[in-house]
Amino acid sequence: MANEARPCPCDIGDRFEYGGLGHEVQVEHIKAYVCKPSASTEKAVIVIQDIFGWQLPNTRYMVDMLAANGYIAICPDFFVGKEPWNPSDDWSTFAEWLKTRDARKIDKEADVVLKYLKQQCSAKKICVVGFCWGGIVVHHLMMKYPELKAGVSVYGIISDSDDRYNLLVPTFFIFGEKDDVIPLDQVTLLEQKLKQHCKVDYRVKIYPGQTHGFVHRKREDINPQDKPYTEEARKDMISWLNKYI
Repeated sequence: MANEARPCPCDIGDRFEYGGLGHEVQVEHIKAYVCKPSASTEKAVIVIQDIFGWQLPNTRYMVDMLAANGYIAICPDFFVGKEPWNPSDDWSTFAEWLKTRDARKIDKEADVVLKYLKQQCSAKKICVVGFCWGGIVVHHLMMKYPELKAGVSVYGIISDSDDRYNLLVPTFFIFGEKDDVIPLDQVTLLEQKLKQHCKVDYRVKIYPGQTHGFVHRKREDINPQDKPYTEEARKDMISWLNKYI
């Protein structure tokens, strides 16, 4: 990591004051936040939380935004009741905290959510979007769940290993140029390895001047210089999903 003392700067940015347009449901052993579009649809998107958990208003804002764009959108509690990270927590304990929230050990929860979307929501075309910790989950799912139609990994930390590049599903990777936790050389390596190994469509895009969290952790009215890039990334995310759904 670029900064071991602050291994994930997801708290850089703004916490939205936002109530949400959807509602909470119980999906077998996990809770989830769901928002549906005004018209019936067979399209659905699973939105995967950052380290601050499924109840973060910012993430619910993204769920509602995707629903407004015609998707049944669901944000499950992939921590399964475990406490999310709190900005006031001691960052020296973060690595230990993260060990009990492995982004690559979520298949049971993914299966439950997919079953719910298919059986309870009549979804037939399902994609995924994830932020930070959730971006790592998206990368994992893209290599294991060919039934998914597309994925967007938004500033998901990159883990370099030979088995990380054989994607089964079209995947869009979003990064900020000034992200302290994901150096640009890691992004360059990701792109090189995908070019060598990946057999499906992918895209890697770096947004100029942007820091970690810029897609879902910045308010445009407070950060006007970032507004064009935040809006562009959100538009790109939806366009990628629409392309494959």
